[in-house]
Amino acid sequence: MGETEPLNETLRVGLLLETVQTQQRLAAEALEGLREHTQALEALVRAEVGRSAAESFEGLSAETAEAAAALRRLRRAADGRLLAWSAAATVLSAAMTLGAMHMLLPSQRQIDALRARRARFAADIRRLREYGGSVELRRCGSKGRLCVRVDRTGPAYGPHGEFLLVKAP
Repeated sequence: MGETEPLNETLRVGLLLETVQTQQRLAAEALEGLREHTQALEALVRAEVGRSAAESFEGLSAETAEAAAALRRLRRAADGRLLAWSAAATVLSAAMTLGAMHMLLPSQRQIDALRARRARFAADIRRLREYGGSVELRRCGSKGRLCVRVDRTGPAYGPHGEFLLVKAP
């Protein structure tokens, strides 16, 4: 058994090496298949992610368009309200101004009455001037009594000569 044993041993090692080589080839083929499968999965995932992103962006785009439309509607409504408030404020301020004018300014009847009164006063002043109403009057003396300029060259009147002629200006 001496010589067959190394032969058996060599045969066993050869078979073992052949088995290892077969295992390595199968492992390499499995790894290659795994790499191809991984690439296919990667391509599939990329396609799915791209499709998902596109759908999301489409949805986002639609929502953005809706939001923009809503903002435009809101702006139109706000512009309408602003116009209405501005018109109301203008009308109210005009009404308040007219009301204040109506309360503070005299009516036509009051103006006519004041004009008639002025005309009477003007006529009274003319009559006074005709009758010597434009005499020079002053306050005289320590008590501030009313005095008038008289014409000393004219005659005196009254039972005791107490009346003198007023000197016209």
